[in-house]
Amino acid sequence: MSKTRMYPVYGRTPACSIQSRLEERRNKAKASKLEHNRRTDKPEDFITYEDSDSDEETVAMQKEVLNTSYNFVDYVKSREMYGKNITSVLSDYGSRHILTHEMFRETPITLGNMNKVFCSQWLSDRQVVFGTKCNKLMVYNVVTHKLDQIPSLVSRRDSLGAEQAHCGIHSVQINPSRTLLATGARNTCDIAVYRLPTLDPVCVGENAHKDWVFDMCWLDDEFLVSGSRDTKMALWRITPDLFENKTDVPMYHHVSAISVKDCRNSQRVRALTFNKAYEEIAALSLNGYIHIWNAETFKQKLSRKLPSTQENVCLAVQESGLYAIGCRSYTLLLDCRTLQAVKKVSSRYSGCGIRSASFQGDVLTVGTGLGMLMFYDLKAGKYLDSSINSSRTVVLKASKGYVFPDDEFVDNIQNVKYVPAIYTHCYDTSGTRLFTAGGPLPATLTGNYAGLWQ
Repeated sequence: MSKTRMYPVYGRTPACSIQSRLEERRNKAKASKLEHNRRTDKPEDFITYEDSDSDEETVAMQKEVLNTSYNFVDYVKSREMYGKNITSVLSDYGSRHILTHEMFRETPITLGNMNKVFCSQWLSDRQVVFGTKCNKLMVYNVVTHKLDQIPSLVSRRDSLGAEQAHCGIHSVQINPSRTLLATGARNTCDIAVYRLPTLDPVCVGENAHKDWVFDMCWLDDEFLVSGSRDTKMALWRITPDLFENKTDVPMYHHVSAISVKDCRNSQRVRALTFNKAYEEIAALSLNGYIHIWNAETFKQKLSRKLPSTQENVCLAVQESGLYAIGCRSYTLLLDCRTLQAVKKVSSRYSGCGIRSASFQGDVLTVGTGLGMLMFYDLKAGKYLDSSINSSRTVVLKASKGYVFPDDEFVDNIQNVKYVPAIYTHCYDTSGTRLFTAGGPLPATLTGNYAGLWQ
C-alpha cells in the first residue's frame, strides 16, 4: 500500500535490506502460479501480469526490492522527517483499509421535508454540497450538523414569466482548481455557476437547452460541458472577468453557450464524464449508447451500442481511462480505447439496479437501488473481501431515511421492507469519509435519505 525507497544512515544497506525477503518474494510468486493453475478451465475475460511473474530477477532489481520498504510506519516517519527518501502511497489505501476492516459507521442525516438527493460533492473537509429533486442546493456541515440552503439563480426566461421546469438538481460539479461550482439554475433547463469557497453567484448559462439538464463536466478551469434530455450537448466558457470584480451586493451575469450540438443517435443524454487521460468526453444516453466526443474540437467521434439498454443511468471514469456504466443488473467496465466490454460486474443481488458509481484508486464503488454500497477490487477481479470474516464481502447497508406517507406508501411500500436508493455518493480527499444520499426508488414517492460514513 505504501512504498518508501530507503537510504542507509549508517553502513552500506538500510534496515529493511534483509536477504530473506527475496526468498519470501519467490515463494509468493510460486504460490500465485499454483493458485492460478488450480482455477477452472473456463477462460477469464481479463488477465493482468505482474512484474513478479518473471522467472528471474536481475541483480539491480533485487537490490531495488531490498532497499524498498513497504511498511507504512517507514512511510510516515520519512514524511515527518522530510527525508530524502522517495515515497509513495496508494490513493485508496485509507478507504481500502477502513472498508476491509469494517470500520465504517453511519451517521444518519435528517433532511426534513426535502425530496430525494440526486448529486453531491465535498466542498472541504467540513462541508458537503448536494442537490435535491425539489430544486434545493444545500450545504451540510459535517462538524456542526448544520444545513444551509444556497439561493437558486434566476435566468431571463424565468423573469419573463416563462413556464417553470422543476425536475430537481441532477448535477453538482467542481472545476479542477476548486474555484468554481456548476449546478442547475432555478429553471432546470439552465445552469448556474458559483464562486468557491464563498458560494457567491457568478453567472447563469441560459437558452442552450429546451429540456432538463441531467449532467455536466468540467474540461478545465474555464470550459464546462452540459448534457440534457433534449439530446443536446452545450459548451460553456466561464472566464475570470465574470467573477474577479467583487461588489458589495452579490450580482451575477447571464451568459450563452459558445457551442450547442446534437448528440447523434442518442435519446436523452443521461450522464457525462471527462476522460482526461484521452482528452475525450463520454456521454451516456437512455437508449443504451455511449457517445465519445473530442474535448479539443467539441466534435462527436463515435457512438457504440451497449449490451444493456435498460436503466443505464450512471457513468464514471478511472484515471487510467477505464469506464464504468451502471445498468439494471450489473456494472459494465469498458476499455476506453476500443469501447469493448472488459467485464460485467454482477450486482450479486437480484433486482439491484446500479444508481451511482465512482472510482477510488483501484476500487470501484457502486450505490444500488436496494440501499447498499458495494466495492469491487479491479486488481483482484472480485468484490472486496472482509478481513474480519473472509467468507463475506464488504457491503455497507444504509439506514432507511424517511418516506412521506401517502396512499401508495400505505398500501404497498409499508407492507414490505423499505430501503432507499443511493443516487449519489462521494469520498472526501482523504478517502476516509464517505457521504451517501438518495431517497425512494419509485418516482411517485416523496422522501429522502442521507448518511455520513466515517
